[in-house]
Amino acid sequence: MTKEEFADRLSKLRLAKGVSARDMSLSIGQGESYINNIENCISYPSMTGFFYICEFLGISPKEFFDTDLRNPSKATELLDAIKGLNTEKIEILISVAKGFKP
Repeated sequence: MTKEEFADRLSKLRLAKGVSARDMSLSIGQGESYINNIENCISYPSMTGFFYICEFLGISPKEFFDTDLRNPSKATELLDAIKGLNTEKIEILISVAKGFKP
């Protein structure tokens, strides 16, 4: 993943969460321009900073780099919602999801 792709992924995930770059920066204990600097390809986060970013977004580092997964925090929410459902209900949800594919 290039620096530009990293920045774009962060921006998309942050916007999907509905939070400003400034608020996210402050929420993870950084200066108010921290996330903006990353999204504008001025800097990369440290490894620790990256883990804080993932924690804030509610995703794993693997999910951050899985660009096919557009909204990993919502995917996790969906997986949590289907826990405990019987096989028949899960099959129905799978059919519905396949119907949404382009």
